[in-house]
Amino acid sequence: MEIKKEQNGTSLTMVLSGRLDTVAAADFEKELEASLTGVESLVLDCAELTYVASSGLRAFLMAQKRMNKQGSMKMLHVQEAVMEVLSMTGFDDLLTIEK
Repeated sequence: MEIKKEQNGTSLTMVLSGRLDTVAAADFEKELEASLTGVESLVLDCAELTYVASSGLRAFLMAQKRMNKQGSMKMLHVQEAVMEVLSMTGFDDLLTIEK
């Protein structure tokens, strides 16, 4: 998985591409931990994210919980295959997802 970051003041956009599997989820969590200090708005652009494993769902949930305390988080451009996983697991009710 590849992560591209674009920060503008207290807003951070992370563009995720590839597969968010177990190994990538650990890297994603580390990247989130290192990047979210002082961030009030987090956008996860998932246009190129093709797969998410349960460990990736956990990373999304951790990010959402942290951002609930310090601002907001939303996911954009979620592909159908990833949206299916989010819907089946109920994560579509826990996360802010915009088309």
